[in-house]
Amino acid sequence: MSAAEQPGFNARLWRRFATIARPYWFSDERWRARGMLVLLVFLLLGQTAFNVLFNQETGEFTSALAARDADRFWASIWRYTAILVAAVPIYALYYYVRDTLGLRWRRWLTDRFLARYFHQRAYYRLGTEAGIDNPDQRISEDINSFTQQSLYFSMIVLGSVLQLVAFSAVLWSISQGLVFFLIGYAVFSTVFTGAVFGKRLIGLNFRQLQREADFRFSLVRVREHAEPIAFHDGEAREMSALQRIFALAYANYQQVLRWQFGLNLFQYAHAFLTIVLPTVIIAGDVLSGRLEVGRAIQAAGAFAAILSALTVIVEHFEGLSRFSAGVERLHAFSQALDAEAGTPGGAADDAFQKIHTLHGFELSLERLTILTPGREHLLLQEVTLAVNPGQGLLIVGPSGTGKSSLLRVIAGLWTTGSGEVTRPAGSDMLFMPQQPYLPLGDLRCQLTYPHTERDISDEELLQWLAQVNLPALAERFGGLGAELDWQRVLSVGEQQRLAFARALLAKPRYLLLDEATSALDAANEELLYGQLAGLSITPVSISHHAAVLKHHAWVLELPGDGSWTLHAAKSYRWGS
Repeated sequence: MSAAEQPGFNARLWRRFATIARPYWFSDERWRARGMLVLLVFLLLGQTAFNVLFNQETGEFTSALAARDADRFWASIWRYTAILVAAVPIYALYYYVRDTLGLRWRRWLTDRFLARYFHQRAYYRLGTEAGIDNPDQRISEDINSFTQQSLYFSMIVLGSVLQLVAFSAVLWSISQGLVFFLIGYAVFSTVFTGAVFGKRLIGLNFRQLQREADFRFSLVRVREHAEPIAFHDGEAREMSALQRIFALAYANYQQVLRWQFGLNLFQYAHAFLTIVLPTVIIAGDVLSGRLEVGRAIQAAGAFAAILSALTVIVEHFEGLSRFSAGVERLHAFSQALDAEAGTPGGAADDAFQKIHTLHGFELSLERLTILTPGREHLLLQEVTLAVNPGQGLLIVGPSGTGKSSLLRVIAGLWTTGSGEVTRPAGSDMLFMPQQPYLPLGDLRCQLTYPHTERDISDEELLQWLAQVNLPALAERFGGLGAELDWQRVLSVGEQQRLAFARALLAKPRYLLLDEATSALDAANEELLYGQLAGLSITPVSISHHAAVLKHHAWVLELPGDGSWTLHAAKSYRWGS
């Protein structure tokens, strides 16, 4: 990050804040949101008015005590009690409305970011590109912090303005010298805080958010890959990696604490001085009898209120620095999503020719050249072929020759290269990887994903399970409504058969299989492949099993140097 891009309290930060915040207030929820905001402002006005009244009555009953005037004292106490009864509901309602508005704003902003995150598979491309770390944390935590803290600090600033207006007249009527001193003191403390602690503390908080998210993500990876780690006795290595990541967060936070210590020294000195300074300044008037003790208390209260209003940045600098870091992270994420939406193939392809995907009824490749995403290596060159319905294609070749990359291009995940891919749209094409994806949900969801809203009877779903040799699976786990971590409770072979049942149920026109039966024995593999033709599903397979050759009409052989050859399956000799 260049010096010009360092986070800080500057015009760039406020522009970025406005870019994220503005859409909600002009969305379809704008009238309700604005109405709640207006109500919040009125409640804040009420709070300020009650603060003035409380300050006035505090001075009044203090003066009554000093003068030993019982009637005046108890009259003031009763007024104070009446004000208190009226004020409590206003204060409580203020916080309820503020947090409710923040929650509604968070829901709207989260829905908007999620829509952009999934648009044109941005979630996939962001995961393969450097620059945007932990999008999950930015959506779940940074948005929550942004909405809640935006309202919190906005109301603090507005409340400070109201306090300034409300108490200035009170203080001016008591001591004009206090007002002049107050302005000079506030300007000094604000400028000093920003200059000394500004960029440094905000930048450290920015890095802390990133490193805490990295640590959490690494812990999640250990949980998700617990079994392979255990098989490899990888505990020592994983613990060492986690300790290294945490050490970075720890070291950065030590710097945060050191700078925070300096800020706290200044803040507490500032806070304690505000208690004594107004009293010192007007002590002469009180001691000479020109000013009542109660008026001195009133002046001190007004001084503190106005100083708090003028030095709001000083008092809330720590929270503002974290908020600033969150705004920077959320804005960077928003920009990355905008870039993905504007360039479906990824921003890195802007200056290059791309692979174009056309939608039709059949699958064909026209002069297709595939490069790795960074354009470092040529994988395939000038591939031209058609896969007609019922005439499956088997892709073979050594590891690393571009077989899986070709499937990614056909699926529309990669566009790095040139040429055209014509393929069916939507559910007419389905991809099955070697490691099936089993989403969170019940067994019924595993069979119907991603179209889980379909109304399919239990009897039919059980029939599909039987057709992939899993007849007792539902009964074993308590029925189709059982919700488990299916990737943990099922073997890889069972997962592959379950995913195959999903594919058979979906009946796509083309089924792309990337080693999708690698964990199955020959009998189960033959059982699954044997059902495709009867359902008019054309397979495009990557496999190292010679037994699947008979279920395909053509073989595409990739030697690994960018060249390719197409063979009729009937005449192809495996391994020749």
